[in-house]
Amino acid sequence: MSSTAKVLDPAFQGAGQRIGTEIWRIEDFQPVPLPKSEHGKFYMGDSYIVLQTTPGKGGAYLYDIHFWIGKDTSQDEAGTAAIKTVELDAALGGRAVQHRELQGHESDKFLSYFKPCIIPLEGGVASGFKKPEEEEFETRLYVCRGKRVVRLKQVLFARSSLNHDDVFILDTQQKIYQFNGANSNIQERAKALEVIQFLKEKYHEGTCDVAIVDDGKLDTESDSGEFWVLLGGFAPIGKKVSSEDDAILEATPAKLYSIVDGQLKLVEGELSKGMLENNTCYLLDCGAEVFVWVGRVTQVDERKTAIQAAEDFISSQNRPKSTRITRVIQGYETHSFKSKFDTWPSGSAAPPSEEGRGKVAALLKQQGMGVKGMAKGPSVNEEVPPLLEGGGKLEVWRINGSAKTPLSNEDIGKFYSGDCYIILYTYHSGERKEDYFLSCWIGKDSVEVNIS
Repeated sequence: MSSTAKVLDPAFQGAGQRIGTEIWRIEDFQPVPLPKSEHGKFYMGDSYIVLQTTPGKGGAYLYDIHFWIGKDTSQDEAGTAAIKTVELDAALGGRAVQHRELQGHESDKFLSYFKPCIIPLEGGVASGFKKPEEEEFETRLYVCRGKRVVRLKQVLFARSSLNHDDVFILDTQQKIYQFNGANSNIQERAKALEVIQFLKEKYHEGTCDVAIVDDGKLDTESDSGEFWVLLGGFAPIGKKVSSEDDAILEATPAKLYSIVDGQLKLVEGELSKGMLENNTCYLLDCGAEVFVWVGRVTQVDERKTAIQAAEDFISSQNRPKSTRITRVIQGYETHSFKSKFDTWPSGSAAPPSEEGRGKVAALLKQQGMGVKGMAKGPSVNEEVPPLLEGGGKLEVWRINGSAKTPLSNEDIGKFYSGDCYIILYTYHSGERKEDYFLSCWIGKDSVEVNIS
């Protein structure tokens, strides 16, 4: 019997056989599949495993496994989620990218699986779940942050939770209120409306009212008056109080450690791909993010130990809980991981000419009706057509291995760091002949198969 078969949990039977999202919740230290209707609900007292399957080259699948840890989950349950993630990866062939997700500090990639957001809820398995018909409606106050992906956080239902800088959602049984702080961002206000519509459809059967309350505008006879009555009456609200959630982690020069029997040993010298041996696990410390690199011929137990070593390392260094841990397997490294090395052969994939966030890479003008491919040799400084004024046609595709998925108009401009995109702009020159601009955008966490 293979080592993979020995460690395969019955709950993982058939996992990763279809494109999409699969979720397991840890209950009594065992993974239990979560029905589709419960996707997006994450209880703060629990830990979860989330598998995202996407199409790759030649009909193969690409896997990302995330283990989500609620702020009130026990250390033992969090450890179980990490270990079961390694077992699931082994069952899928040992080539998934693994991500640790802490409540309140989730990656954009993780949040992008759930539209419009995930919903963190109080409680968990240990405190007991009620059937839907047994549940009583609970009024909740949320703070809603994020311009592209939404980060929804339940806060104390009290006036003291409000501030002038954020957008808040007060969800009551009869009406959902959106409170716009005077200094809040217009994009966050728009995203909050999407969340409200989601809450209305999912928890109110689409029948409750929606009200907008603007900071500083009080009318006792309107929705504004109702809102303040629910919070104990109108009174001045305080300034936003900084918390660990607001901390911006700093990147530091990368340091490489080998992991042997759970112990870390610094690897001296200029970082290069040749340092990584296929029978060893390594930890790459980048300050704000820690990578665990797993050699292809390492055993499952060694991989479990490596993940725990990363957790222990963060704790011993007094790093914030939000420090991200990403595990990559040999041959399936992300672009972000490889960029930390001074030398890393690019193989057959053409390297991106620029990695600008918010900009596209390798912009190239195409002549005639056919797209001839990337130009070789020095790049040419060409004038970019006015995308907003020229009336041209803009098309964007997200790359999934050998397949490409067109983006809808409303999603154009939303680029996720774990993906790659192709952008084609068709316009007319002065002679009314069609011209083309082709560009590619390389996400910093994308994998080699997508880049190529």
